Amino acid sequence: MDKLTLFLLKAYTNRFKSALIQRTHKVEQAQTDFLLRLLRDHQDTELGQKFGLATIKSIADFQRQVPIMPYEFYQPYVERIAAGEANVLNPEPVVYINLTSGSTGNKKQVPVTKQFQASLRRSNLAAIGFSLDALADRGVKFGKMLLTNSAILQGKTPAGIDYGPVSVGSLRQGRSLFERLFALPFETLTIADTVARHYVALLFALRDGELRGLTTNFPMLMLRTCGYLERYGSQLVTDLERGEINPDMPIAPNLRSVLAKRFKAAPDRAQFLRQVIAQHGQLTPILAWPKLSYICTARGGTSDFYLEQFPRYFGATPISGGVFGTAEGTFGVYPDVNVDGSILALESGFFEFVREPDWDLEQPPTLLPTQLTVGDRYRILVSSYSGFYRYDIGDVIEVVGFYHQAPLIVFRYRRGGLLSSTTEKTTEFHVTQVMQQLQQEFGVHLEDFCITLSIEGNPARYLVNVELASGANLANPAGFLTRFDELMGLYNDPYKTARRSDVPPPQLRILAAGSFAQVRQQRIDRGMFDSQLKIPHISEDRRYLAELEVVQAIG
Repeated sequence: MDKLTLFLLKAYTNRFKSALIQRTHKVEQAQTDFLLRLLRDHQDTELGQKFGLATIKSIADFQRQVPIMPYEFYQPYVERIAAGEANVLNPEPVVYINLTSGSTGNKKQVPVTKQFQASLRRSNLAAIGFSLDALADRGVKFGKMLLTNSAILQGKTPAGIDYGPVSVGSLRQGRSLFERLFALPFETLTIADTVARHYVALLFALRDGELRGLTTNFPMLMLRTCGYLERYGSQLVTDLERGEINPDMPIAPNLRSVLAKRFKAAPDRAQFLRQVIAQHGQLTPILAWPKLSYICTARGGTSDFYLEQFPRYFGATPISGGVFGTAEGTFGVYPDVNVDGSILALESGFFEFVREPDWDLEQPPTLLPTQLTVGDRYRILVSSYSGFYRYDIGDVIEVVGFYHQAPLIVFRYRRGGLLSSTTEKTTEFHVTQVMQQLQQEFGVHLEDFCITLSIEGNPARYLVNVELASGANLANPAGFLTRFDELMGLYNDPYKTARRSDVPPPQLRILAAGSFAQVRQQRIDRGMFDSQLKIPHISEDRRYLAELEVVQAIG
């Protein structure tokens, strides 16, 4: 990255970082100001008039007048927006519609306006400012990055509004700055075929021996990119040497022509990479880019399972969470690298929190950010410029500390993603902790895993579905299963109670190699964007993995 771009980036993002830090000293005032400004801007919309937003003068008024509503309440309004109606939820035109991944149900649609984009951008820029300072403190340089996300729109509504994943909207919005930040042409991200897109993105990035960073939505997707680098390493080096893009990659002819004009041979880099492969037998990011300085990807929730595999590919490279966000909004800004707690995104939404004992109430009482307790978990509600108010996205967060007056929050799991044979309510966080400890105790590396319930039996037994990593061996599967049962009771006490009474012993199912790759491909074939793809680590769908080959069943 040229020095002028880096200087301007640091100066610009530091303004937003400093503004957020100032607000963390006066959280209640910052949140009150955001809410009243939001309500004033939206008071004349159809929903704003229905809720009487113009009459609200305080947080207490807001909580009395506006109910907590699920997505189903907003869905008819969003459908009318998609059909072309104006001033329904938003006073200004809707320029994009974010689609959620649908990982715990049907995909939801979230209207995006320029004002909504601006409110989220403040958190994004603050996060960059924090990351730049964190890297500088460690003597690490910031520079160009590799990104392999798709930037293809999913479609247009009847009114001509673009829609798709939030990452696609963000990428297209920032297209003018793309090549100042990334080591590949923007057009690379418009290749439809997933493998071809990754291949070409890696090809352009490998030309740049000064590459500093890799970024993607989820750690699992980062590991997949590493897999492509390993698998196609020799072919990539050959293309780099010849200055051509592999003709076997399925790329639309017009797009291939555009990319071919941008791609030039780099024989010196090719020679260096050939020596790396000869010496190490493979290409990994830390070997291909010796100056690699940072990784940016999601932290918290099920990410921990995949982050444990990062040292093989990235050594001790610092990992930043960037922002904690979803299609519905941005919730946290990471103040440092290698930490899981993010500062509540005070400038991107008004936030309320529901205590765990109140989760089953229809209209539960809520707490404000300064009223939270370290170590407790909460459902998080957001009111934002999307036009949704007191909206429960289903995420459960844990408070791990405070940054001045602002809570530091970690995503733990999505409520609704619960597994119960009887009443034990096992979460993804429970099973991720268990499987992390099992890998350490048994010295085994898993490619992936998912816990389901047996089709037969009432109560049903837990099925521990695992795929071993290439070359891995589980020498004591019975002991592994016994220890799984013990640890589940340790991390989730209701599981221990249920096992003592009703729930039968679990069963370990070792799946054939490539099983979870098959699951991922099936979801992509059904229309899910690969950048949104997350393999659930628990599933209530008892037939979710029923078609996969089981090479060994124990218990």
